[in-house]
Amino acid sequence: MAIIKTETKQKTIEKEVTLSGVGLHTGAEVTMVFKPGAENSGFVFQRVDLEGSPKIEADANFVTNTQRGTCLEKNGVVIQTSEHVLAALVGLDIDNAIIELNASEPPIMDGSSKFFVEALEEAGIVEQEAFREEYEVTNVVSYTDEETGSEIILMPANSYQVTTMVDFGTKVLGTQNANLNNISDFKDQIANSRTFSFLHEIEMLLEHGLIKGGDLNNAIVYVDKELSPETMEKLRVAFNKDNIAVKPNGILDNLTLHYPNEAARHKLLDVIGDLALIGIRLRGKVIANKPGHFVNTQFAKKMSKLIKNERRNNVPQIDLHSEPLMDVNQIMEMLPHRQPFLLIDKIYELTDTDVIGMKNVTMNEEFFKGHFPGAPVMPGVLIVEAMAQTGGILVLSTVPDPENYLTFFMKMDNVKFKQKIVPGDTLIFKCSLISPIRRGICHMQGYAYANGRLCAEAELMAQISKVK
Repeated sequence: MAIIKTETKQKTIEKEVTLSGVGLHTGAEVTMVFKPGAENSGFVFQRVDLEGSPKIEADANFVTNTQRGTCLEKNGVVIQTSEHVLAALVGLDIDNAIIELNASEPPIMDGSSKFFVEALEEAGIVEQEAFREEYEVTNVVSYTDEETGSEIILMPANSYQVTTMVDFGTKVLGTQNANLNNISDFKDQIANSRTFSFLHEIEMLLEHGLIKGGDLNNAIVYVDKELSPETMEKLRVAFNKDNIAVKPNGILDNLTLHYPNEAARHKLLDVIGDLALIGIRLRGKVIANKPGHFVNTQFAKKMSKLIKNERRNNVPQIDLHSEPLMDVNQIMEMLPHRQPFLLIDKIYELTDTDVIGMKNVTMNEEFFKGHFPGAPVMPGVLIVEAMAQTGGILVLSTVPDPENYLTFFMKMDNVKFKQKIVPGDTLIFKCSLISPIRRGICHMQGYAYANGRLCAEAELMAQISKVK
């Protein structure tokens, strides 16, 4: 397994585009606006109907409920039924976008991703400067829900591919399969596949008032039981139809299947939308047997954790005997720090989004006089400071006259120490932008490695200010 930088540029949309409709489960009128997203920001939902317009990142760790779609929640703010929107974004090869909503749920439209795809194409898709990361699958990863028998397997492949197999044990639906071998085929082969339900599920949802925005144009209803006059009347009222009948193929009328295997194709659409919550493109083949939002998102959480650990333990491979990009004298031309507080010796790599630096730890360090006599250990706070100085090179490289700027800490989050650093160790630092630098503010993820292992990590925010 490996996180790789590709030669493909990230993409977002060129301009804002607006859609309006009704939420399937809330019945509320919803206005949704797709907006361009910054590089490396991914997909972010924003609730403009709430104070402060809070944002929720499309992150598997925010999934709280999967009973009637994939529900995200962060700090009490909820987004329901996120999967169709996310599938449209991934299906059009988009990396970054803001999805602005004035309600908790995107509009259901026709129950597919078709209208979202059309809106995004209307907005236009543009390349950004940053390169895309992908997670290259080299070993098989799987997740099984023992209760239902649902299973997702991820295996090596040259591109992102998805296969779904569904079997609900009913004659009306039968066993169906669907394949997507190239994400570029999503628009033509998958996007217009509508959500579906069984009659007994519709009855239950109607009784509990949980499907307020539904009609026969946004859900395929498979009739898996005898349709009584009482049920017929409930459906007629709920869907605001004069007459409702069952077609010979076992679905309610007023709707014609786009494909014989539309149910399996919609399940594939859901898989793509739910796995977008992993937060990185996959280079591998997904095989989903009897997928559903629960198993999809559990697999996404497993992959998210695996990839996070991969990032932590992905020790930068640099030749310490090679000529550095910057030596200590060049570093001092950029950073204002001086002995005894200059804590990095060399810079080996520097791009628009990443920097790798190094420090040799010797017994001559001033802090070893008191930390600790007889048992010298580098203070954790100074490891983080050295990490931040490495990140300072990254942010100061964006201005033409770095010698006229000072860098100040704004915030540190999720700071963790894994092993102690002692005299004789060589520290390798890697800092990567979490979001693009804006107004001199740099938000980055930093890692420190020694002896081939992660020794510290932190999420850092700093600002550069011009010296008056």
